Amino acid sequence: MYPFIRLAKEIIKALRQPPLPIDGVHVSHHLCWPWDLDMWMELNNGRTLTLFDLGRVPFGIRAGIARTLREQRWGGAVAGASVMYRRRVRMFDRIELRTRLIGWDDKFTYTEQSMWTRGTCANHILVRAATTDKNGIVRNDRVLAAMGFPDAKSPPLPNWVAGWIEADTHRPWPPDF
Repeated sequence: MYPFIRLAKEIIKALRQPPLPIDGVHVSHHLCWPWDLDMWMELNNGRTLTLFDLGRVPFGIRAGIARTLREQRWGGAVAGASVMYRRRVRMFDRIELRTRLIGWDDKFTYTEQSMWTRGTCANHILVRAATTDKNGIVRNDRVLAAMGFPDAKSPPLPNWVAGWIEADTHRPWPPDF
């Protein structure tokens, strides 16, 4: 089940924190609870993705993205992700989650998140997301203009992000099996 109480807590905290610039880093802290575990007694990979949600939502609130989406009656959708799992997260481990917007292109934004425990990066994710309305994807120039940044330019995307975007263009869709 989705952790709605945890989400509500993160939203309330974000509303009380100072605004973030669009290139700021949102840091949140979490605990790995027993219900977050898999059969190997470590953080379940699906719950890892959910915890990353709990970092992106408050980032969007603090950076003004959520307000713009609400005002314009737009939505948000994850359009892809690449995850690296490198260290086990165990029951009752304290987790520091860092979230930042790396940049954007005409249709998608690219957000980087990392999960730290015991001073080590345990997991890292790159998320491609889109703003949507009833007609499909809303171009980022419209989103940025609605946020009050009509002339904003994306920072250059790091090579590893550009490489992932390029590699994904070769992926068949729909799958051919």
